[in-house]
Amino acid sequence: MKKMTCIHIGGLYASKEPAVIETLLGSCVAVCLFDPVEQIGGMNHILLPGRADLKHYDVVSRYGINAMELLINKLMNLGSKRYPLVAKVFGGAHVLPAISHENGMGRKNVEFVLEFLHMETIPITSRDTGGCRARKIYFHTDTGEVLLKRIHPTHHAEVGLRERNFVDRVVRMKAEEPGEITMFT
Repeated sequence: MKKMTCIHIGGLYASKEPAVIETLLGSCVAVCLFDPVEQIGGMNHILLPGRADLKHYDVVSRYGINAMELLINKLMNLGSKRYPLVAKVFGGAHVLPAISHENGMGRKNVEFVLEFLHMETIPITSRDTGGCRARKIYFHTDTGEVLLKRIHPTHHAEVGLRERNFVDRVVRMKAEEPGEITMFT
């Protein structure tokens, strides 16, 4: 029996032992990295593209660059080599109809991940991104196999609300930090 692990927004997990990692995605993106030689795999759950301001945020793995670098480093620490890694990319749905597709976070997350993987020369062997349906992902760390379940649109409001609340909380945390004051005389 394989160990089951569920990751949430900003989470990541990698294992040398056979395991199944699951996550629920709306506009977030999950990247599954797999080393077919060593049979080591891992997955992250990215909330926002780009890099976290390390002075203000405690869960830096919510941000694309941080999440990708942390996952690659974790795999290498488990014995993976850098260049046999292959990727599978999921998520990036447009779950908030009030926001235009062009400004949607799902599209921005997918663009970021695809560009990152291209720059790092990590081939993408499978991808299911975009659209308007949330996804539940099950990634097998020892085989690289992914099982995907698309979520019926009635659950979109719940997934979209959960992601919107996370984004709002991160923005509030930033706003609550005292800033510099410049006095004008």
